[in-house]
Amino acid sequence: MSKARDLARLTELAALTLDHRLGQMRAASQALERSRDQLAAINEAGKPADLPLVAGARAEWAYRRWADQRRSELNLVIARQTADWLTARDEARTAFGRREALQGLALLVKDRPSYGDASG
Repeated sequence: MSKARDLARLTELAALTLDHRLGQMRAASQALERSRDQLAAINEAGKPADLPLVAGARAEWAYRRWADQRRSELNLVIARQTADWLTARDEARTAFGRREALQGLALLVKDRPSYGDASG
């Protein structure tokens, strides 16, 4: 196979890898956004309405206890998902750089005159 064909195949593989990495980054971003939305919903919850004073206070206390525990869980999930997203972003950047470098090499090889030697 010629260098140009080899580079073309490598460039195709690099493009596929980039698409895959971008998909992973998109999925990580969506999961992170869902968790952030859940946390925001917990933080925006209002007080129970139309309950007698004691029942309302008990319901609010029970909710706050549950919400504190859920916030703690969600903050751990968000931290892990943020790390996953950062990793996916870095892998996508690397894949993009590889694809760009291979495309540049492919253009150089394509534009370079061939002299018919064994290396070229």
